[in-house]
Amino acid sequence: MNTYDAIKTRRSTRKFKSEQIDNEQLSKIIDAGRAAPCGGNSQSTHFIVIRNKKVLDDLANLARDAFAKMEVHEDTYKSLKMSILSSKKGSYVFHYNAPVLIVTANKINYDNSMADCACAIENMMLEANDLDLGCCYINQLNWLSDDENVRAYMLKLGLAEDERIFASMVVGKADSKDGLPIRTERPITGNPVDYVD
Repeated sequence: MNTYDAIKTRRSTRKFKSEQIDNEQLSKIIDAGRAAPCGGNSQSTHFIVIRNKKVLDDLANLARDAFAKMEVHEDTYKSLKMSILSSKKGSYVFHYNAPVLIVTANKINYDNSMADCACAIENMMLEANDLDLGCCYINQLNWLSDDENVRAYMLKLGLAEDERIFASMVVGKADSKDGLPIRTERPITGNPVDYVD
């Protein structure tokens, strides 16, 4: 798959098989993230790769509890609103039961933290698509990075005191008829472009 095709055909997967991806595939995905551009070549993005089912379940429970305490307002971002409402029903699993959650963190007082983490996630998602794996960008741990319980748990998993979570993704084998992720190109209905010649 060439780069353009990997970009145009990458879609979010939200239904995964429970089986783990192999170590070679995971290593390629992580290497793609580590090779992402970063401000001043800082290379300060910290990758926390979670494959332990109990840890994934614990994080889902912590996130559900945190979101269930929140209120929805008229201007609440639609994905955050869905997280809150689903959590109040008790049915929410933010990582879609994928076998791998990759969390990216960076320095709290570093101005390029979000950009560096987002670049790393994009590289990893494109590599996952190239490897015929499903993936999805995950915002929820970024939204909950300052939640006392989520932060305490992430510190136990390796998050440093001077870091916060900026972006995450899940990856695994798509639970589809052919085992491949959805690859239909999405129509572009926004993202205007102005050329200044």
